[in-house]
Amino acid sequence: MSVQDLGATGHWQLRLLPGSAQAAAHTRFTAWQAAQVPGTVHTDLFKAGLIADPYVGAPEAGLQWIGLGDWEYRLVFDADAAARQAARTELVFDGLDTFAEVTLNGTRVLQADNAFRQWRVPVTGRLRATGNELRVVLRSPIATLLPKVQAMPVKIAGNYPSPYGDEPRDAMTANFVRKPGYHYGWDWGPRYVTAGVWQPVRLESWDTLRVADLHLRQDQVTEQVARLTAQATLEVQRAGDYQARLWQTAPDGTRTLAAQQRVALAAGPAQLALPAQVARPARWYPAGYGAQPLYRYTLELLDDQGHGVAQVTRRTGLRSVELRRETDAGGRSFEFVINGIPVFAKGANVIPFDMFVPRVTHAQLRRVLQSAVDANMNMVRNWGGGYYESDDFFDIADELGLLVWQDFMFGGGMQPAYDPAFRANVVEEARQQVIRLRNHPSLVLWCGNNEEETAWKSWGQGKTLKEADPAFAQRVWEGYVQLFGTDLREVVAREGGGIAYWASSPSDDLAEQANIPSSGDMHYWEVWGNPARPPTAYLDITPRFMSEYGLQAWPALRTIDAFATKAEQGVDTPVIRAHQKFMAGEGNTRLLHYIAMEFGQPRDFPSFVQASQAMQAEGIALAALHHRASRPHTMGSLYWQLNDVWPGASWSSVDWFGRWKALQFQARRFFAPITVAALRAQGETEVSVISDRTTPRTGTLRLRVMDLDGKVLREERRTLTLAPLSATQVARYSDAQLLGRADPARTVAVFELQVAGEPDARQVVYFKPAYALAWSRAKVQARWTQDHSGLRLELSSPQLARMAWIDFGALDAQVSDNALTLLPGEPVVVRVASSVDPAALKAALRVSSVADVVGPAPTSPN
Repeated sequence: MSVQDLGATGHWQLRLLPGSAQAAAHTRFTAWQAAQVPGTVHTDLFKAGLIADPYVGAPEAGLQWIGLGDWEYRLVFDADAAARQAARTELVFDGLDTFAEVTLNGTRVLQADNAFRQWRVPVTGRLRATGNELRVVLRSPIATLLPKVQAMPVKIAGNYPSPYGDEPRDAMTANFVRKPGYHYGWDWGPRYVTAGVWQPVRLESWDTLRVADLHLRQDQVTEQVARLTAQATLEVQRAGDYQARLWQTAPDGTRTLAAQQRVALAAGPAQLALPAQVARPARWYPAGYGAQPLYRYTLELLDDQGHGVAQVTRRTGLRSVELRRETDAGGRSFEFVINGIPVFAKGANVIPFDMFVPRVTHAQLRRVLQSAVDANMNMVRNWGGGYYESDDFFDIADELGLLVWQDFMFGGGMQPAYDPAFRANVVEEARQQVIRLRNHPSLVLWCGNNEEETAWKSWGQGKTLKEADPAFAQRVWEGYVQLFGTDLREVVAREGGGIAYWASSPSDDLAEQANIPSSGDMHYWEVWGNPARPPTAYLDITPRFMSEYGLQAWPALRTIDAFATKAEQGVDTPVIRAHQKFMAGEGNTRLLHYIAMEFGQPRDFPSFVQASQAMQAEGIALAALHHRASRPHTMGSLYWQLNDVWPGASWSSVDWFGRWKALQFQARRFFAPITVAALRAQGETEVSVISDRTTPRTGTLRLRVMDLDGKVLREERRTLTLAPLSATQVARYSDAQLLGRADPARTVAVFELQVAGEPDARQVVYFKPAYALAWSRAKVQARWTQDHSGLRLELSSPQLARMAWIDFGALDAQVSDNALTLLPGEPVVVRVASSVDPAALKAALRVSSVADVVGPAPTSPN
């Protein structure tokens, strides 16, 4: 098969469509401008200098007209001989966003309406040697759908209404279109309803046959044997006898012939199945449980003369996977079992990596996913309000051992699934995406949607619609059940290669109740969300699998500096409010509420930023350790969220630039394979030891009760055995037992677990909120040394320093650890990696702890 990449061919151009609704008010945009494919309207306009950087300052309101415009792309290209002379040539669009009219040489060849689908257009005989003109008109999704939505006598629930007036608040269009939902704004990102040829475009040509897909279906994988079936989907142009050969390249590079057969193929679509077997396979494991060996399979087809006519290669890892749901005394389990091992899922939710997908790079994906593994995560959940992630994303997940929970792209509100045409469009989208991703060993679950079932059943959406129009409400719910209970389930069962399907998150797979602790998965937002309970409320909920929970924080000041000048920075300044999307910019009030609960009032804006990170890190650690200590009742803890879509306030632990917040450093500790959980609530501390290792381990648990200056008031040691894949409660103490007569404002309990070959685990229990502790604000001491591995920074403090943060201001430097709690007189060494001169690093270094950033400051620091 011959492929001509039209993204790299010639020069694409873009313009606001003359005569369209926005053209009169924005005439200068109707001139042709250079465009990039894959690309988006916003990024092309920014590159041309026609709009401001959508991320810097507060330009969002002034750019909403772009989403109301109709845009046109144009390419004039030459077609190579293969494309013109082949028996079959197709024009392939991997992604058009969204309502697209495509013409080739003046003839309409495609009308598209789904950004998540691939579109293939036969163009055999329609190409010229030179001067072919391809045009793509992209209609505004808002303007296209608004008349239909406004005509509805009763409307179904939308998601986030626009604050900018580009569409009415009572007639939201996002849930009617198959386009990334987050483009319409979310509580962690801006509203940029972009358009574009957002995926590659190419000409594919062949004379004999094309391999449309190669599915490496894993029928059985055990320690002794892996039995596979290589299922090929073919498009045959020339009938005849063919030989199919399946070559296997093992992880060690050994190449063998795995299977072969002769077949007679008629013209048209065809299926081919080649069974293969691997003795003593090198099995693929999640991170922390083993290696990630990958096998490569190449299917080649030869004609009756022995000439190769088609070839395709796919990669996979051999493993068994099961979503285990067994009834027990606590309800019904929800756990992932890989190669027979029940895996406690440790990780976070993933949102889109940028507002404008084509500029997401492989390096960016690698950096964030590597950060997940570096923080001892083994699973990410691809949330349903974005887009189906790229092959690069899944390739990296395969290589790193990150399990992937994959939502279908439904992020909130309610869909018009009562419309058969809408459902048919979604089913084809789902079929294409399941087929594209099914060979990846990292993919372990397909989930129908995010929060739509619980919104209907528990948030009032269903009740409100039933009161307004009971008959229509019944149609809406029946359509929902048809799409998410039947249609998508059937797609996954037919095409997914044995991967489980789950109707919604959170849910109990369409049982009567959704979002319950006894069965299925849970989202818990009573902490942070309403009624804004304290983080200790996490200890009140013990789910089977917690797939969302979170606390917000601002990114580092260096990241804030990228979009706001120092003069623009303050808790309630316009630019900061523009980058705080929770509660329409009022999220900092909620942040101050949570900071005050534990730490008191920040001294100034930089202190507010640092205190937000400390609060987030400690709160999520409390929840995650509770989940882990509740094993096997609880078998997953995925906090919201891993990454950012732009630089701003959010629930992420890694910001848009890839910089770690305090939470990411803390996650490496609370997700460590072996750790200790000391959880204090209502005057009692429960101590559990936790092991994700598959063999028993022996360790020492040490307890020290000490004052803030390091004087040890009590010390205990005990040797214990940690059972494999377990959480074991080993002690319970009342405050009185731990403190005796000590002052709770000057005393802490330090629990440490030491196991050979594992990093030491430590938890510090406080008996008063941080604002009530008798801090002396002792300065953290820093000592620099250098060895063959580079710079070493040794930190020590004469008094306990809680959540000490290492910062180099505007200088670029990475530290091996941060957000450290320093015990008095016990130094900690971190590595510092930087291209900056060491003398400049030393001069820029600032280390501050909680005691330095909270105190008697105004309620609204600036």
